[in-house]
Formats: sequence, structure tokens, C-alpha cells
Amino acid sequence: MTPLVLIPGYMLDETLWDDVLPLLGADTPIVHASLREGATVEEMARHILAACPPVFTLAGFSMGGYIAREMARLAPQRVQSLILIATSARPDSQSTREQRAKAALNTPPGPFRGLSKGAIVTSLHPDRVRDEVLIARVRAMGERLGREVFLRQSLLERGDVERLGAIACPTLVVAAAQDQLRSADQAEQLRDGIPGAVLEIVQDSGHLIPLEQPAALAALMRRVTLR
Repeated sequence: MTPLVLIPGYMLDETLWDDVLPLLGADTPIVHASLREGATVEEMARHILAACPPVFTLAGFSMGGYIAREMARLAPQRVQSLILIATSARPDSQSTREQRAKAALNTPPGPFRGLSKGAIVTSLHPDRVRDEVLIARVRAMGERLGREVFLRQSLLERGDVERLGAIACPTLVVAAAQDQLRSADQAEQLRDGIPGAVLEIVQDSGHLIPLEQPAALAALMRRVTLR
């Protein structure tokens, strides 16, 4: 079976997929990509490609979607199918870039504690904003990644709308109905810009689909991985 390469998002690690993996089937070979290395989208993409099998299906979540699209362009003969989850092709807004840069520059000294509770809550469905277990889980991922990764990822330049047409492999775009970080028109832009792409909407989820609706996401991903 074709291996599935999984790319997490901003200040998230491989445990992002823990609830999804058991639902994909034991026969799916999994490769976890790391975003701990690289200061640009291209550097991250090349680093991951160097550790990937010759041919694979590729799934990227949020910031990982930018990396996944770069990989598909750098090595089109290797990426069999592409799954883009809660992501966009647009550059971050000026205010978002400024907020991230400010957060990076103003990180307090001492042990790095991951993303703030306020930042995490904006990624969740309104019904999950008081889910302290889920919030702690997300924060722990950032804490494991550490301060240096936080600084690099916070200053990462994103955005490649004009290059969507270069993606030639079958592509599934997955968006969340209650995502406060990525709008529906951003998902539609991906669908419309990538030749032949299909868009699916996950209900009752905020931005963090793999944590909030793992069963629904796994069902969509299996449509691609079982081809």
C-alpha cells in the first residue's frame, strides 16, 4: 500500500494525528514529517522529501499544507495524491504576521511553555473552548517543540496562490465548518485553483480537525489512501 506522509501544523507535532491513525487502517504505512528544521517553506519541504519513500500520499494540516504543496511541486513524480486540511494558499495578513513576530520577540525567559491558552482557544470550535484537556494537549505539543522552533515558525513567510495550478496530482481539500482561522472562501480558492481538486467540509469542528473530529477526517482520508 502507498505510504501516507503526515505533516502537522504551526507548533504541532506528530501527536496531532494520534486519534486519526487508528481509524485509517493498520495496512496504511505512516511516515511522520517534522517541521522542526528549516526557516523557509522550501527548506522544510526539501528536508521532509529527503526522508520520504520514493512514492507516497501526502497530507498537510494548516501550515503543513503550505509545505505539502511545495513538496508536490518540487517532486511531482513522487506525490501520488495530496490531502490539504484546514489550510490556505494566501499569505498571512499583516496583522497576523505582526502578532506572530511580536509573540516571538516577547517570549518570556525561562522554560518555553508552548502556545498561550488564548491562541489555542481561537483554533477550537466554540463548544470546545473550555475543554482543558484538549487545550493542555495542544500546549504540550508546542512545549515539546521548544522556543527555537517557535521563533522559526512564527517568522515563516507563507503564500503561493499564483502557483496552485502547478499541482498535478489528485487533491482533496478538507475544511471545517466552524474554523475561525481559515475561511470557507480560502478552501474554495484551493479547490478552484488546483486542477480537479475536491472540497469536503467537516461539520462541528474548529480549525483543529484532527483533534476535534478525527473520525470524520479519517473517513475522508481513507477515500484517498485506498485509491
